[in-house]
Amino acid sequence: MASRLESLSKWLQLKIYQLEVTMSVYIYTPIEKFIFYSVLFLLVSLTFIATVLYLPQHLQFIISRAWFYMHGDALESMAAAATKGASVGQVVSSVAGATAAATAESLKEL
Repeated sequence: MASRLESLSKWLQLKIYQLEVTMSVYIYTPIEKFIFYSVLFLLVSLTFIATVLYLPQHLQFIISRAWFYMHGDALESMAAAATKGASVGQVVSSVAGATAAATAESLKEL
């Protein structure tokens, strides 16, 4: 466990060193370093919080849109008719009616 903690510590020190050399933080005064690291911490923490809060909703929205684009709205009308205990002919006619209504609505928009 100690070697793992040491290796993590060395890796973190290396990353801090790389950041300081890349962004020229090593030439800042202590106050400037504090301000730089405070702004960096703020940006990283806000990005992390936003990702945790909004990414699941965004993914769900994208997946539902992709499902709609692949399967269309007819799937919902089929499921509604099937849960009511309708026969196959009634389900097909309801799907055809929904498709005709959607097509007519699309043509009106054009």
